Amino acid sequence: MADIKVNLIGAGRVGQTFLGLVGAADGYAVQDVMSRRYVSASAAVEQAGCGLAVRSYADMRPADLWIIAVPDGEIKAVATALAQVIQGRHPPCVAFHCSGYFASDQLAALADLGWKTASVHPVRSFADPAQAIARFGGTLCGVEGAPGALAQITPMLDLIGGVSFEIGSQDKSLYHAAAVISNNFTVVLQAVARDAWTAAGVPEDIAKALNETLLQGTCDNVAALGPRDALTGPAARGDDAVVASQGADVAAWNPAVGAIYRDLSALAKALKASD
Repeated sequence: MADIKVNLIGAGRVGQTFLGLVGAADGYAVQDVMSRRYVSASAAVEQAGCGLAVRSYADMRPADLWIIAVPDGEIKAVATALAQVIQGRHPPCVAFHCSGYFASDQLAALADLGWKTASVHPVRSFADPAQAIARFGGTLCGVEGAPGALAQITPMLDLIGGVSFEIGSQDKSLYHAAAVISNNFTVVLQAVARDAWTAAGVPEDIAKALNETLLQGTCDNVAALGPRDALTGPAARGDDAVVASQGADVAAWNPAVGAIYRDLSALAKALKASD
């Protein structure tokens, strides 16, 4: 059976990751790669060792699967521009974008041409594409869209090591907010904690070690016990006097962080009291 032909639009970190993974997968052949800057597409192709960098939508050949890995705010415009160029020249196929927030309806211009569209959100940090490729095995991937599209996309995700789960189109925003809270906000809180340790006179190397030790222990405990049973600290113990006094000290140091401390302490107390 002939290889499934794949085109990629967007050679950023997510695009580079998919390029490396799909390019090495049996039964798939990466054809054309386009990005906002030709030099980026060219560098991504060279790094992956597959595909051909092109300069415009008109240069892209018909394919079986299109991966649109551009920033969220550009997805709809890219789909519209692509549809205008390929209309009548390319047969209907499958396309997906990689936004965690937007649903597949961002690709409506392609769906109007008879394409089957979907969204795929790998729940993983893509700060370093090489590491993302190496560690992609077991990555949970939230998918939604046309059943016909998912029927073709899910086997590809399985092949590159992803673990697919379906999300309702109407739930994408809340789903993505959960990922932001779990990942991005955790990073922000680590930075806040380090600033507080510095303000308290803790040496930088010790603050860094404290960050690492506590974060790793917390991750291990949450994975093993679940959030409620992993929770410790004064709010979890119901030590309201300590929470109030400490909250005032934090607010005196940084009012915005003081508000965060107060609100998260209330949530921690409620979590510990839940069944």
